[in-house]
Amino acid sequence: MPRAAAWEKCTNQELLEWRICDLGLELEGSGLEAPIERLYQELDRRHLRVRPHCWLSEEWFSPDGVPGIAIPFYLAHPRLKRLERSQILEVEGGTNAECLRLLRHEAGHAIQHAFRLHRRKRWRELFGSTTEPYPDYYRPNPGSQRYVVHLPDWYAQSHPDEDFAETFAVWLTPGSRWRRKYFGWPALRKLEYVDELMRELAGEKPPVRSLARPDPVHRIKTTLGEHYRAKRQRYSGLASREYDQDLFRLFTPIEESSARSPSPAAFLRTHRTEIRRNVARSTGKNEFALDVVLGEMIARSRELKLRAVGQKRQLIVDFSILLAARSVEFLYRGRDWHAL
Repeated sequence: MPRAAAWEKCTNQELLEWRICDLGLELEGSGLEAPIERLYQELDRRHLRVRPHCWLSEEWFSPDGVPGIAIPFYLAHPRLKRLERSQILEVEGGTNAECLRLLRHEAGHAIQHAFRLHRRKRWRELFGSTTEPYPDYYRPNPGSQRYVVHLPDWYAQSHPDEDFAETFAVWLTPGSRWRRKYFGWPALRKLEYVDELMRELAGEKPPVRSLARPDPVHRIKTTLGEHYRAKRQRYSGLASREYDQDLFRLFTPIEESSARSPSPAAFLRTHRTEIRRNVARSTGKNEFALDVVLGEMIARSRELKLRAVGQKRQLIVDFSILLAARSVEFLYRGRDWHAL
């Protein structure tokens, strides 16, 4: 049994001072081997001769021109998963099922890169131009039937490359029954195209076979503290400051309320975790991003001098609906770096 690393027993505060390159992380022997092998088996069953090489980095991404997959370092060790949850409130890809869902998505990018699929006329007609700039934020249409739904946040709507990767992931997933699920949707045309295209590519050797591994963990000299400060800052850009109308509709001005009624700030702080988790479960939104919006709403309600008047349970429900609606207006595109 391998000896535990010195950092494994550190407190969170101590661990945040460690540089990522000094953690000595490896894919081999980690819990990531099982979902990666499962992905390879699924690709083999489809007779696709692309086996994306994987490495550890800071985030999920598949670089342009490289048919490989970078996986976040925190997934390589249970202690780092706990740190991730303490800093970001959740662990993206933290279970085998979630990890495999993300691997299928990234495999779509790897297949695209390996065969240069974005150069095909029909690909561009269905998905769009891969040269379209990636947005920092995107506004999804949750009711759209032009896109498949695989990862949270209607991620296929963020960029043509993501549309293809999500469509490929749905197609690859065993038992997805995509023909039945997307019957009547315009998205079905994309799935049928992917099905036809993958049959054409079955057994073919890809022209792009680079084994490059950009930004591997052993070269990342930033500390965990610096990493999480930057990550939280990116999520913090999501929050909008246009809450006044919503807050006035939900809460009551202080001059019109009883002095006994709590302030919205106190009410929301008390029920912050419950509201955040409920909305995260119903929308698939990142808990930290929701917490950022909650924090801004708490601060603004204090400035507006409002009161939380009414039944506690109804206020929780009404505010959860408001937060869910606000959280999907603009979504931060913070998962993939393959376009950089």
